[in-house]
Amino acid sequence: MSGYTTSEIRNIALAGGAGAGKTSLAEALLREAGAINQKGSVLKGTTASDFLPLERAQQHSVASTVLHFENAGIHFNLLDTPGSPDLLGRTLAVLPAVEAVAVVVHAADGPDIVARRTMAWAGERGLDRLLVVNQIDAPGADPQRCLDAIRDAFGRECLPLNLPAGGGARVVDCFFEHTGEPTDFSSVALEHTRLIDQIVELDEALMARYLEQGDHLEPRQLHDAFERALREGHLLPVCFVSAQTDAGVAELLQVLARLLPNPTESNPPLFLKGEGAAAVPVTFNPIADGHVLAHVFKIIVDPFVGRLALFRVHQGRITRDSQLFIGSGRKPFRVAHLLQPHGKEQVEVSEAIAGDICAVAKVDDINFNDVLHDSHDEDHIQVPEPHLPAPMHGVSVQARARGDEQKISDVLAKLQAEDPSMRIEHDHALNETVMRALGELHLRVLLHDLRERFHVEVDTRPPKIAYRETISQPAEGHYRHKKQTGGAGQFGEVFLRIRPLSRGEGIAFVDAVVGGAIPRQFLPAVEKGVRQVIAEGVVAGYQMQDIEVTVFDGKYHPVDSKEVAFVTAAKRAFIDAVQQAHPVILEPMVQVSITAPSGNTGSIAGDLSGKRGQVQGTTALPGNMTEISALVPLAELDGYQSQLKSITGGAGSFAHEFSHYDPVPPRVQENLRAAHRPRPED
Repeated sequence: MSGYTTSEIRNIALAGGAGAGKTSLAEALLREAGAINQKGSVLKGTTASDFLPLERAQQHSVASTVLHFENAGIHFNLLDTPGSPDLLGRTLAVLPAVEAVAVVVHAADGPDIVARRTMAWAGERGLDRLLVVNQIDAPGADPQRCLDAIRDAFGRECLPLNLPAGGGARVVDCFFEHTGEPTDFSSVALEHTRLIDQIVELDEALMARYLEQGDHLEPRQLHDAFERALREGHLLPVCFVSAQTDAGVAELLQVLARLLPNPTESNPPLFLKGEGAAAVPVTFNPIADGHVLAHVFKIIVDPFVGRLALFRVHQGRITRDSQLFIGSGRKPFRVAHLLQPHGKEQVEVSEAIAGDICAVAKVDDINFNDVLHDSHDEDHIQVPEPHLPAPMHGVSVQARARGDEQKISDVLAKLQAEDPSMRIEHDHALNETVMRALGELHLRVLLHDLRERFHVEVDTRPPKIAYRETISQPAEGHYRHKKQTGGAGQFGEVFLRIRPLSRGEGIAFVDAVVGGAIPRQFLPAVEKGVRQVIAEGVVAGYQMQDIEVTVFDGKYHPVDSKEVAFVTAAKRAFIDAVQQAHPVILEPMVQVSITAPSGNTGSIAGDLSGKRGQVQGTTALPGNMTEISALVPLAELDGYQSQLKSITGGAGSFAHEFSHYDPVPPRVQENLRAAHRPRPED
């Protein structure tokens, strides 16, 4: 038996920017709970969660790690996540495993771009959110100004559950005890009143009792309303801590245990039943009895141990020897060993109940986002793919040693299984493999894994930009493919029209053939031919998008018509139409957030203007820093981190995410056309 119930579980992710102190805070919580005797050090590489050699060398997390511990009858599953903007996809991918996200903010810097994006993503997913202001006693820390910046970023519903006192040496509770002890700013009485006012707004009966009793409501009376306020985003609690000196750590642990939701109290996770557009939302009860339902939120591929699948149990009970199905698979696998992850260690357990986070090893068919279950009644249950940042940075990888091509392909597949925020593309026209990531650091981490973890040596070419092609006006195309080779020949004729769609609509294929001009059995071949050209591009070799293709006529021969003939005819007809439709090349535009000293704002804005960027606004930050928001072509950001450091004397940093596609300037389009080397048959 597990020794705890579902209502005694807390699943919490620590998220936020690099340098905010998430890993150090995890160590402080582990020691406060009695799980370890001494805190590990990020600088010395001795923490429980940063155990990878690269993490120890860089002194930053590069992967999400699960830790677990017990305290005061509560079982905690704590996820420590990376803080670099380039690794944001790795953070967001694991958040469906938790009910609550504690976004950690440095008291000297305020919320950065990662904190903002994580807060927004977690809010959209209906996760409970808590803000933790860390390092309140560090040099340059200004907790009051940091709280102001948090409210500016996330709203007036950001209210402190405690306040720093003694210059950050300790914290004073504003919710459970609310004494009159002096604090570094504001007052316990004021913040307690604000908290109660915010909580009771959602409960008319509680509001009436509050008006009668004043502020004498007990925390147990506020529990249900507090939970509802968290679920609806009506309250965003703020806690102050110092992971270095342990100020506020005990108080934070109490908040996590007493105020954050257990799996029965949070917004239910989104599951869908059915396929495609016909899928409908369904909910399940987080109870140990009933059918098993679990969601795979992370895959780890160890070169020696094999594949490890981390999953969150949402319903039912899993034990050793349980028989589980993967998605709609017909053949179950047996749970030979049930594991509870803790950093690099895996502790074997006898069972996992609803709310638990566990893992199974050496089941090669399990993939990220899979649903595990024990009954065919749940064959068509799925979890929507998480909306992760688009990987726009690319590098071409090629085997250094002849004969290693298949080995590299296998390793890249393993990396992609681990990291849903990367993408592997195969450019058949140029016979090369492109690895795409969220940024330069993300690429460096992946290349490090190729070399150090999987011992594969590759040569790389300069980063590639994910340009796209589309059309700017309607057109028609036609091609008759006729080939006679002595025996049975080939014949297929296709008429089609194309028109541009709005940006981001993708590709639409419409069958408007009447009278059997093209027999039904050949229409898939027509679509196949069109999609081959879409994948390879027409004018510069880039994938096409935002086009509607309508096949409206054609001809066939009762003897010579074959699938290959209609594939060829469709390709040529589509190319013919595209060439008449004023094709254009699109480039990815990215939303850039730059943090730099206020005195460098003018120089940075001028530099961005020279990169075809558009400055959209500036925001004053603590410490005489400014955040600059801009829209910039991704192609112009190659090597920008070095340029920014030069402009700011090393004090500037930036993050970016994909925004949309825009047409490239005519000069750039001509250069891309000229550089294209079409295949001989094209």
